[in-house]
Amino acid sequence: MPKDHLVGGQAVIEGVMMKNDNNIAIAVRNENGKIVTKKEKLKKRKFSKTVFVRGIANLVEMLIIGLKALVWSANQMEKEEERLSKKEIFFTLFFSIAFVVLFFIALPYFLTIIAGIKEEASPILFNLVDGIIKVALFVLYVILISFLKDVRRLFQYHGAEHKVVYCYEASKKLTVENAKKFSTRHPRCGTSFVILVFIVSILIFSILPPVVIWLYPNFTALNFWVQKGILFPLRLLFIIPIASITYELLRLSGKHKDNFMVKIISQPGLLLQGITTKEPNKKQIEVAIKALKDVLSMRE
Repeated sequence: MPKDHLVGGQAVIEGVMMKNDNNIAIAVRNENGKIVTKKEKLKKRKFSKTVFVRGIANLVEMLIIGLKALVWSANQMEKEEERLSKKEIFFTLFFSIAFVVLFFIALPYFLTIIAGIKEEASPILFNLVDGIIKVALFVLYVILISFLKDVRRLFQYHGAEHKVVYCYEASKKLTVENAKKFSTRHPRCGTSFVILVFIVSILIFSILPPVVIWLYPNFTALNFWVQKGILFPLRLLFIIPIASITYELLRLSGKHKDNFMVKIISQPGLLLQGITTKEPNKKQIEVAIKALKDVLSMRE
């Protein structure tokens, strides 16, 4: 595989979306058993090669592309009159973001406060406990949703996506038999990204209180809720650089899979992929292959 032909993707409703450079292709098997596809060429991004900046640009782009791909795939399963409206899409996105902020950021933060650990006095311990709670809640959430039938099928397509990408990266012919031999777990997966975000956030958030106190020595004399009213919004603000750093680490791990340190960094995400990916069947792998072939054909 040429080094500049980096391929990524995601599972969608009864299908797979693949991205390569500025091209995306979606393949979905509809209710009639037919594979329907969609191709799209994206505009070239500024700063696409600028380290750290490219991470944020890519993440925002993938969020938008991923949402559109999910909506398109869902619409292939519905009748014309039952398709999602823009209003429904907006509220779905709004409540999804609100859920993530409340359940995976605010709840662990305040549970750590209730545990009696002071963020200003013991920032490392506070953020270590906060991080452990985040990971525990995330793993619990993933385990619970994995029991849903539709989610299990989504996880199977997730596994199919990884197998086919591995097959391509190994320069093997894209066939079901070849793809089946590969693992469903991939170091560049979004699951690994989430876990790495939690780990990197422990380090970054541990620095925040000392820096704030250094900039404003009277900070500890402020009312408890005033302190939290400053520190918690700062945590939300620092999610952007944390995500950027994590993106670069994940990109690095994808290029140096055999490096000892990279293997250690990748392990938590790979372990969780034991839940977020499932062994796909032949038809699901066929859909993933179709998506990858379509996106690669757009380079020609």
